[in-house]
Amino acid sequence: MMQIPFSEIQAILFDLDGTLIDTDDAAVQKVARWIRPFLGNQTPTVARGLVMKIESPANALITLADKLHLDEPLKWFTAWRQTRRKDPFIADFHIIPGVLEMLHAIPSQYRLGIVTTRSRHQIEGFLAQFPDIAPRFVVTCGSQDTRRLKPHPSPIQEAARRLNLPESACLMVGDTSVDMHSARRAGAWRIGVLCGFGREPELRRAGAQMILPSTADLTPLFTQPRE
Repeated sequence: MMQIPFSEIQAILFDLDGTLIDTDDAAVQKVARWIRPFLGNQTPTVARGLVMKIESPANALITLADKLHLDEPLKWFTAWRQTRRKDPFIADFHIIPGVLEMLHAIPSQYRLGIVTTRSRHQIEGFLAQFPDIAPRFVVTCGSQDTRRLKPHPSPIQEAARRLNLPESACLMVGDTSVDMHSARRAGAWRIGVLCGFGREPELRRAGAQMILPSTADLTPLFTQPRE
């Protein structure tokens, strides 16, 4: 496996769900409310297991939609669902422990960005909730910004274009195989994190060149002197 040339990295691009914010736990809590009357004390463990089992097929469905060029219907369906009910992830984001400190610690020479399948409105909601780190993100790319969604390379390519950088100078950090596939196809470097629902074997199969327990563990990679 090729090692990431950290000295050549100029931009770090982050997925949102499961990478910067802990929306996966919100999904677990919702499932837990449904099954608690039946399982009692076993509810938290079973709920997390169920959501993890759903996550991989969901990512596979997104990948299939990309292969069949069904990204536009998928975006339309997502937007329709958001208009039908209040989105719980806009008003109250829960940032993953240690991520705020990591974002503050990353030297300013690295340009930071967000590349997500979520809408521009949701990205703005996240940045509004954390105004102290919002200026660090010099580029964002959401579902309205490209015709194709991850795992297509277009979102990574668009972020690199806006930064006026080659994709090979960008590092994508994400918690799912969809993030890794998108970055690999774009020619960007790739770090998978286990603080979402991605599992190490599937992240490696999708092209992750490094696996970290959490996004917060990026700090020493970019703050320690390198030979």
